Amino acid sequence: MDSPAAPRHRRSRRDWLVDTAMFVLAVAFGFYTSVERLHAAPLPPAWLFTLDQVVSMLGCAALWLRRRWPVGLAVTLVALSAVFEMIAGPMLAALFSVAVHRRPRTSGTVFALSVLAAVVFTYLRPDPDMPPLALLTLGLALQGAAVGWGLFVHHRRRLVLAQRDRAARMETEARLRAEQVQHQVREAIAREIHDVLGHRLSLLSVHAGALEFNPGADPADVARAARVIRQSAHQALQDLREVIGVLRAPTGEPSAPERPGLPTLADLEQLVAESGRAGMRVDLCDDLGPRESIPDRTGRTAYRVVQEALTNARKHAQGAEVRVRVTGAPGEGLTVDVVNDVPAAVAADAAGGGHGLAGLAERVTLAGGRLEHGPVRGDGDGGPGGWRVRAWLPWPA
Repeated sequence: MDSPAAPRHRRSRRDWLVDTAMFVLAVAFGFYTSVERLHAAPLPPAWLFTLDQVVSMLGCAALWLRRRWPVGLAVTLVALSAVFEMIAGPMLAALFSVAVHRRPRTSGTVFALSVLAAVVFTYLRPDPDMPPLALLTLGLALQGAAVGWGLFVHHRRRLVLAQRDRAARMETEARLRAEQVQHQVREAIAREIHDVLGHRLSLLSVHAGALEFNPGADPADVARAARVIRQSAHQALQDLREVIGVLRAPTGEPSAPERPGLPTLADLEQLVAESGRAGMRVDLCDDLGPRESIPDRTGRTAYRVVQEALTNARKHAQGAEVRVRVTGAPGEGLTVDVVNDVPAAVAADAAGGGHGLAGLAERVTLAGGRLEHGPVRGDGDGGPGGWRVRAWLPWPA
């Protein structure tokens, strides 16, 4: 709208109606002025009246170009209006077009030129039937009305465009928020599936590996291992269905407590027992007192910390002893400390193999806690070091 030249485009039906109305009004104004001047005797010289009519017709015809060159047409008609009387109709239409399609500063400049032209016309062609001041006031009133109406249309269009832009931005923001929510849901699904299936599949891998490396085992042991594999596979499917069911449930506020159905600290002993049946040596030390006030999210996150640490130890430190200690009190926070006896170099290599610890750190951060992991020093005699996963989680008083 504010560009120096409006882009060419095909006129719509509304554009044709507006342009035709402008042309008809300009012709009617010129015709009325011509009739009035015939009844009151044309101003001298006589040939100027004929030239005035010709210029007026040309100005009316030029209005069809007002959309392409509004400023140039308006300046030309304003300059002619300083001498010719009947060009006033096309000149007012041109002033209106400039006010609609150009900046208010440009409209003000053209209006100032029209005021100057009105003063010159009043001086060059005074009307014997009307005082000069009254003639000038009438001309300025008509020109001011045309520019004011055009400015009103201009600002109304700008307001409509601003509202449309705002609606478009709001729609875009809503779409981006929806995409962000979908991304967060995908991350939550991936995190839960990793936690559940990673633990279960590692158990399956341990039992299946025992069968593979000991094909001549006692049939009772084979049957026992096969039963554990079947139970673990069944439990993995059950856990997966549970996770998907919870994640498909309607979401509440982001800070709402975790929904029931997913494991918490109450299931920690069962988790340790499953790892023990898989051949791991796990020592659990639970120094927590009454845990009724532990938030569900904190308890669930603590469970996931232990689960991920045991899964990594089972993958990368087979046969190592794992010590799990859970301590804390209301107001102090809940601390989960998992240490396995494995050489630090091996643990460091294992840490770079996947994204489990990175996802675990994100989960702990979302719960308002802190996660630390890394190698620990061995004993003073140069014994093997180990790997530690330590998390602190909030436990309000």
